[in-house]
Parts: sequence; C-alpha cells; structure tokens
Amino acid sequence: MRLPLPTRCGGNQAPGLYSTNWLTFITAIFIFNPMVEHFSERLDIVFAALADPTRRAMLKALSTRPSTVGELASPYAISLAAASKHIKVLERAGLVKRTVQGRVHYCELDVRPMHAGLEWMRHYEQWWNRKLDVLETLLKNDTTPKNPPRSRR
Repeated sequence: MRLPLPTRCGGNQAPGLYSTNWLTFITAIFIFNPMVEHFSERLDIVFAALADPTRRAMLKALSTRPSTVGELASPYAISLAAASKHIKVLERAGLVKRTVQGRVHYCELDVRPMHAGLEWMRHYEQWWNRKLDVLETLLKNDTTPKNPPRSRR
C-alpha cells in the first residue's frame, strides 16, 4: 500500500515535507504488533472453546484421566463425529492433546492455554477489587442515618 506523500508547508497549508505529523496520523493505522495480535487471537480461541457447555464437560472429564473419543461422547446424545468436532475445537485451542493407537483416539487435557485466560481475568479482578474497596470505604464512612425518621402529617 502506498501512502500519500506530504505537501510542502506554506502559510496555512497542510503539514509539509519537513513535518512529522503525517507519520503520526497516517501510519498509526498500519502499526501491527504480532505479540499482541497473537496473544489476543489465542485467547479468543481458548474462550470460544470454553463457551460451549459440552466442551467444558469434556474438559472436566479429562481432568480426572485421559479418555477415548467414545468415552467422552457417551454421556451426551451426540454421535462420535459430533464429539470429534468438539474435540477438534479443543485441540485447536490447545486444551486437548489427541494420540492415536490403532483405531482408538485418546484425548488428554492440557491446561497451559488456560493460564493466559487466568492472567487476563486476574487483571480485571484487581481492577474490580480496587473499585469495590473504594465502595466499601465510602459505605463505612457514610454518616447518613440508615432509617431516616418519617415525617408525620
């Protein structure tokens, strides 16, 4: 993509050739931070995988021991193909590792991708705790009567 070249400054004209304003305003939309984008994308995939109750239940079952696809599918009224699709979503999120022994597919839980989600939530937990601490202090220092006397007419 070609960026427009700035024009020379003269009197009341737009910023010119020797101005750096165009660098700030024009190229700011093209800044790409691969670490932030990668982290955000991975976090989105993990949360999307955790959004489905069937997948959460499968992860809970895998937290006790590795299981086959059939064992993971059996508590639900779903086909092996549907269970396999759910497991593929969990695999893409990095939450499940699948190994194949002959015709049997074994699934094992990998909790490492959840740590990024926990860190993200901890950030907001700290923010909410600060806000709630301020509210608690305000309520403790509130001197207005709890039950104001009613006026009689």
